[in-house]
Amino acid sequence: MMNQLPASTGWSWVKQGFSYFRSQPMEFCTLFFGYLFFMLVIGLVPLLGQLLAFVLLPLFTLSFMQGCKGIDQGIRVHPRLLLTAFRSPQTPKLLQLGLLYLLAAVIALGLSSLVDGGVFWQVLSGQTELSTKTIEESNMMGAMLCAAVLYIPFLMAFWFAGPLIAWKNMPLFKAIFYSFVSVQRSLRAFAYYGLCWFFVGGIIPTAVSVTIATITGNANLIIVIMMSLSMLLTIILYCSFYPTYKTLFPDVSEASGEDSGNASTISTL
Repeated sequence: MMNQLPASTGWSWVKQGFSYFRSQPMEFCTLFFGYLFFMLVIGLVPLLGQLLAFVLLPLFTLSFMQGCKGIDQGIRVHPRLLLTAFRSPQTPKLLQLGLLYLLAAVIALGLSSLVDGGVFWQVLSGQTELSTKTIEESNMMGAMLCAAVLYIPFLMAFWFAGPLIAWKNMPLFKAIFYSFVSVQRSLRAFAYYGLCWFFVGGIIPTAVSVTIATITGNANLIIVIMMSLSMLLTIILYCSFYPTYKTLFPDVSEASGEDSGNASTISTL
């Protein structure tokens, strides 16, 4: 049975995400913009487009993980990686996983309606316009926090499910089970990983953009800088998914010494 990972592993995953991106920045940016283009096209379909974007999320996320895996093998990241999961024999199972993504989100958002009377749900579905008045007159922030907390167990169950299905040919619910147990056993590392990304992806960009805007006296710079940094950090976040998988589910051919014991994790869960 695998020993629990130290909390510091979470920061290591973040750093490895930066390392993968730094090795081929333009290629990952191209891959990301291709992903955005697909989402834009899908989003043109009323209502169904928003649902499809959720269902296809595990397939597109797998593309970035495949890119990082390719870098370890000396392969360059290419935009055609976006279609990797669609060409896989496991595509039907990945689409089923996407449907479960959607179902989990609906459950979390639905239960959060008990907190604010459904205002958060209405804003997300476009039934209500987001405004300062809407936020002040409802407990939407509480509903957002409630939805986030409720989604955590689902996130644990889905975190490794995609690559376990695509790369290890696992049945859908077996992959979900292995994912949940693996994250649960490494909860300290994942908690620190999430905390690191909260600061790196939230606090730091806000502080940098506000500081620059204050120095230059141009408030519009806040929006420009925040959008640019958010996009860049989102790509790096996607790149950091693969190190989490590689740590807990290393290929036997890549494992040696102590790692070879970890490689048996999948058979001892």
